[in-house]
Amino acid sequence: MKRILIVEDEPNFARFLELELIHEAYEVKIAYDGHSGLELALGSEWDLILLDLMLPGLNGVEVCRRIRKVSKTLIIILTARNSVTDRVLGLDCGADDYLPKPFAIEELFARMRALFRRFEHSEHELAVYTFKDLVLDLNTRIVTQAGENVMLTKKEFDLLAVFMQNVNWVLSRDMILEKVWGFDSEVETNIIDVYVRYLRNKLSDSGDERYIKTQRGIGYVMRL
Repeated sequence: MKRILIVEDEPNFARFLELELIHEAYEVKIAYDGHSGLELALGSEWDLILLDLMLPGLNGVEVCRRIRKVSKTLIIILTARNSVTDRVLGLDCGADDYLPKPFAIEELFARMRALFRRFEHSEHELAVYTFKDLVLDLNTRIVTQAGENVMLTKKEFDLLAVFMQNVNWVLSRDMILEKVWGFDSEVETNIIDVYVRYLRNKLSDSGDERYIKTQRGIGYVMRL
């Protein structure tokens, strides 16, 4: 039985989620503020954490960051904050998905199942990928360039991993969105251009496109 932690300060909504998840045969625990949520998250093993952003005591972004420093537990942010800035902030702090409120419970379950499938499949994937002087290790989530560590956010790492797993394949923005943000994500495809720019800056690749090349009107490709 998969174990789910809900970190949500609105009691009625938290109870609703708990009952729906129990009905789907999940084991569930609720924390009503950021501090207790962080304590529970770090004090036990969880398959997934459902995390609100606007929490008393310690906000959800900080809770997510502290969890991600020591754990790979799947995290979905559930929040009424729905701007592009909020989505980028939520994903960059280490969340695996971002679902704005209100939402249909069936959509949440679909996103959860998709994350579980991706996580379980990734356990069997090739661990280390290379491209020119880049080395990416899926297990340690470390990227090196010419032997030097490159510091990436979670989404930047995931995006680079998709490119390095698909060398010489032109990837459309829709394909990248599905692989990195999930098939049912509501994130707009232009966020991919933003993250590609972040990656290029960190790889000193802004000028000659040594690593990530633009295929105008289609998407991007890593081509030898």
